[in-house]
Amino acid sequence: AYRQQLAEKLSRKELPLGARYHVFVDPPGPKIGNGGSTLHVLRCLEDLYGDKWTSFIVLLIHSGGYSRRLPNASALGKIFTALPLGDPIYQMLELKLAMYVDFPSHMKPGILITCSDDIELYSIGVEETITFDKPGFTALAHPSDLTVGTTHGVFVLDPSSFSGKGELEYTSCRHFLHKPDIETMRQCGAVCVRGNCSQLGSSGDHSDSETDSECVYTDSIFYMDHSVTKQLLTFHKQMGTLCCEIDAYGDFLQALGPGATQDYTKNTSNVTKEESQLVEVRQKLYSLLKGTTLNVIVLNNSKFYHIGTMQEYLFHFTSDSKLKFELDLLSVAFSIFSDKAETLDQSASIIQSILEPGCFIGPGSVIEYSRIGPEVSVGKNSIISGSHINLKVDIPSNCFLSSLSIKINDQVKYVSMVFSVEDDLKKSVKLLSDIHSLQFFGVSLLVCLDLWGVKISDLLFSSENTGLGLWTARIFPVCSTLSESVRMSLKMLNSVQHMSAFKLNGFKLLSVEEMLTYKDVEDMLKFRNQIHDEICLQRRKEKSDL
Repeated sequence: AYRQQLAEKLSRKELPLGARYHVFVDPPGPKIGNGGSTLHVLRCLEDLYGDKWTSFIVLLIHSGGYSRRLPNASALGKIFTALPLGDPIYQMLELKLAMYVDFPSHMKPGILITCSDDIELYSIGVEETITFDKPGFTALAHPSDLTVGTTHGVFVLDPSSFSGKGELEYTSCRHFLHKPDIETMRQCGAVCVRGNCSQLGSSGDHSDSETDSECVYTDSIFYMDHSVTKQLLTFHKQMGTLCCEIDAYGDFLQALGPGATQDYTKNTSNVTKEESQLVEVRQKLYSLLKGTTLNVIVLNNSKFYHIGTMQEYLFHFTSDSKLKFELDLLSVAFSIFSDKAETLDQSASIIQSILEPGCFIGPGSVIEYSRIGPEVSVGKNSIISGSHINLKVDIPSNCFLSSLSIKINDQVKYVSMVFSVEDDLKKSVKLLSDIHSLQFFGVSLLVCLDLWGVKISDLLFSSENTGLGLWTARIFPVCSTLSESVRMSLKMLNSVQHMSAFKLNGFKLLSVEEMLTYKDVEDMLKFRNQIHDEICLQRRKEKSDL
């Protein structure tokens, strides 16, 4: 999926043509986390380029896992999440390259590491530059509320080289804390008084009245020079196959700075699955990196935004968020939207879609890569992605609907997943007897299965390894057309909302997990491209009419 989308972007000259683009997939086997992926990428670069790779400036973007908290990005990747911006629209990849465009000319060979679902915006003086030229690690730091610090990395800065004044300051970090509680931040000396040091809160949705309160400096992207990357590659070769999840932030950065201790290596509270190898790997990484400098570039007038969950996605794209204001996000981006369509609330967000006259889109909803027919009404705070809806239907508020093309036995079919934007797709239970605790649109999954006539058995879930949950429940019917798959999934939802039976007998049912296994990338991109071409055609027609 990634290679195909990159190739299309390059053929349309939507990306810089002078850079080399690679997609590296984690090796088969256990999950290795973004730290393990980083080590794997170093090995891939050496395999491709030999010793030459240590002369490169590399931007490494971790694409994230299955994107269970934002499932419209699951099939084609978080880094290809569409933004309500640009003509044709930008995706996260273009935004990342635009944000970091000034970095390479002030960077010594090394690797800059970032994630695919965050945005860093900052302001510095005209004469100032962000420079990555020191040995060791260099990280950007943003002033944040203390509560934000509990879910991020927090820097304990060296007070002798840090004043908190001005927009840009180079300093060093004595100790890096990974998702600390507030008491730990205070004990370690991470808490600063905001005062002059920040004009903007960094989480993007707090009022300016907080600027004089306490803050901590939190992490976002970081850089490693090649003296470090060579050490890490040697370490990876010595370790051989990794069998545990390593965190590039928690497990690399916590070993750095003069105040680092080994305590964190045994703390597995933030780990999704504790593997026997994890503590050993952390201790070896600590021994390897101990004493390495962690340089910090403090951006006092900066903000860090995360768009990794359905709630964050809706908030930043549709409300009066600071991100929407700062990036000048549009209500209608590269779409056909007839004046005859019913009122489109200004807070809705339409991205590369075709809305037919008569449809209604409620406030706070996002429509992307979709065709919406004339008799469709979408409630508020909903997400519609990759769908063709051509029936008379009222889609309820807080609805998540995303359609996928799949290929089974060489035949293209379609499946649409539907959930509430509040549903927890990461939650799972171990036993069939506990599935009553899973919620689908606020109703126990057990009740839903009864309404749909789906039998409870070991075959109900597609994977025991990932647990029994909404992600692995085989509940979505396979259909022969895109619009039919949408119709069936909306009928399922309707049956739950009205407590009326709608039997799924006779359908092949897939879980979201299986939909991703069978996904047909080519057909999904074809649907997007058809919408793209139709919009371009309409634009040309409008111009010639003028």
